[in-house]
Amino acid sequence: MKKAIIIFALISLLFSCTEDEIDPSAVNIRLANTSNFDYKNIVINTTTGNVDFGDLNSGKFSEYKAFEMAYRYAYVELEINGNTLKLQPFDYVGETPLENGKYTYEIYTESADEENGALSIKLIND
Repeated sequence: MKKAIIIFALISLLFSCTEDEIDPSAVNIRLANTSNFDYKNIVINTTTGNVDFGDLNSGKFSEYKAFEMAYRYAYVELEINGNTLKLQPFDYVGETPLENGKYTYEIYTESADEENGALSIKLIND
């Protein structure tokens, strides 16, 4: 009887552990912090509105979030050591929306200074 309970518990644990939940009918984007700084209060804005990603430490990935529509780059706003940095796209003219699937925006900066800190974004197709 004890063995049956242990086996049942192991099977339950196995099936309860799933990969990041994603919406197959949406553009699913996560963030990767590829800088040496911890990011706070991250907001990504696509053509459909703001999505709050919270905080993300250096070298870490966020969870996936579903977007109705997104492009290979986006508006990004975040804080580093109390300084607000922004990446502001001019427009999306000529850009093709991303197909439904999983993507990562790698976000990088070499400086935490508001005046000199420039964010860069790179799209990775997961």
